[in-house]
Amino acid sequence: MIPKASADIFWQSVHAGAVKSAMDHQVKIVWDGPPNETDIATEMQIVETMINRRVDAIALAPSDKSAFKIVVDRAAKASIPVVIYDSGIDTENYRTFVATDNYLGGSMGADRLGKLLHGKGKIVMVKTVPGGASTTAREDGFRHELNELYPNIKILDERYGMASIAQSLNVTENMLTAHPDLDGMFCSNESGTAGAAQALKGRLSKITLVGFDSSPTLLSLMQEGWINSLVIQDPFRMGETAFTEAVDALRGEKTPKKIFLPPHLLDLGNLHDPAIQQQLYPDLKKYLGDSGY
Repeated sequence: MIPKASADIFWQSVHAGAVKSAMDHQVKIVWDGPPNETDIATEMQIVETMINRRVDAIALAPSDKSAFKIVVDRAAKASIPVVIYDSGIDTENYRTFVATDNYLGGSMGADRLGKLLHGKGKIVMVKTVPGGASTTAREDGFRHELNELYPNIKILDERYGMASIAQSLNVTENMLTAHPDLDGMFCSNESGTAGAAQALKGRLSKITLVGFDSSPTLLSLMQEGWINSLVIQDPFRMGETAFTEAVDALRGEKTPKKIFLPPHLLDLGNLHDPAIQQQLYPDLKKYLGDSGY
């Protein structure tokens, strides 16, 4: 099981979900990923190592949709079934693709921001990384929905935060300086949202921010009023589903080609709903402690 990164709460939740599935199916899980989402070379090396170890199946979250085509094709040639999760890839040599419906998530973000701004205004976007299929789909969905339903809202600037809070804060600062009359902002991942919200907080800015993903930091910033809404995923369920599909594949069972998990919109109004709370706070300690997996 290879994630794009290992430090974020998102990936820890994916890990916990995968461990739950491993325990349920009594299959050993080997979890290994790079420290951050921009370390493509390390993630590629991890995939190569798993192929050389002749693991029974691989579940991979590719950090670049084109760069990982070669290793996924190599795994398929070695008769190692591959499940792709979180983010897409430019090959059909996988058994199942498990992901949030990211395009829909971006559209939901645009619809929320459009309504908050009453259909008019100037905004900017903090994007994530070039070549990342999942976040690119969010950005495309956001842009298309905004153009279709809210033509009087103009995107003045778009910059990459490179999956880094510090870099996202920096590009947000630069855009705030370049465009002092902004009304809103959209961010397409956890680190981008955190960096942008911190920039707004530092300037005491009242710009309306709609972000993507959740973490204790983002929830705190939302409760403080620096983030209006978050489009959230269910990373625990994603990890559990991806691992289960990999188990089915290695056992020779038929698997669906694509599984899309629905995103949800989170704000202060539904923050304390039981279903939302369960999604936000999976029991990481239960699954990531000394479980033997």
